[in-house]
Amino acid sequence: MSAANDSKFNSAVFLLTGLPGQEHIHLWISIPFCLVYVISIVGNSVILFIIKTDPSLHEPMYIFLSMLEVTDLGMSITTIPTILGIYLFNSREISLDACFAQLFFIHSLSFIESSILLLMAFDRFVAINNPLRYASILTLPRIAKMGLVFVLRGFVLTFPLPFLLKRFQYCRANVLSQSYCLHQEVMKMACSDITVNSIYGLFITLLMVGLDSLLIFVSYVMILKTVLSIASHTECLRALNTCVSHFCAVVLFYTPEIGLSVLHRFGKGSPPLLQILLGYVYLLVPPLMNPIVYSVKSKHLHARIIRVFVQ
Repeated sequence: MSAANDSKFNSAVFLLTGLPGQEHIHLWISIPFCLVYVISIVGNSVILFIIKTDPSLHEPMYIFLSMLEVTDLGMSITTIPTILGIYLFNSREISLDACFAQLFFIHSLSFIESSILLLMAFDRFVAINNPLRYASILTLPRIAKMGLVFVLRGFVLTFPLPFLLKRFQYCRANVLSQSYCLHQEVMKMACSDITVNSIYGLFITLLMVGLDSLLIFVSYVMILKTVLSIASHTECLRALNTCVSHFCAVVLFYTPEIGLSVLHRFGKGSPPLLQILLGYVYLLVPPLMNPIVYSVKSKHLHARIIRVFVQ
């Protein structure tokens, strides 16, 4: 009887994994992660500071950008410390509650970022399709309401995930294949039926990421239709140029997001290293690159950043 009971237990901890087989160079691997962490925190913080202190940047486009930067800051703070703990101190253990909390924030912030990218696509559509009514459509109260709705949507739909996982007993190997916790991986450690978790996880992914990406695609189709109707070639290019930064942010976010979701659900035979590297790209590259892309492509932001550092 005790043997049967021993086969089912609630493991006190999960073990996170770095790059398998590369333990001897973990200290060297930590250097680029440290750089990514510092650049992400500093880059996003600088953008937020500039938008906050410069009244000329208190426009819908930059308000949405500040929402994106806050989300990227949250994602960096949520994920990179545990990654650095593995590579710097070989600190692999994470308690169940800490793991559930981390995956809650990772998935919530990911869904919120998807929603913000949708809002930014709507902003570009209104600016190009109806520029005369741009300021009257995207007022500050309306922007605040839209932002609040999408933030609540991300948190509310993700809220059940930790509780769905907490009801399980974990009797399989407690070693996760990533340096952080994700719902789709943790649920596979359970010795119970995970059908409900699998269906709900797929449902909210399709509802959030799937619907948002579809609406972003529709927005860009309508933007392209409007831009191609502009007679002046110069004006046409100028209108498209205002979308370049957002398009880069969309590609940086959705490409690894979709790839990782496909690998977790259908890529059972895929190399583990591919999943690990794609996971790092998914979590670390958008917070790193978004401030760089926007500071380079936005002339107002670029000039303000130079002015801040020159002074």
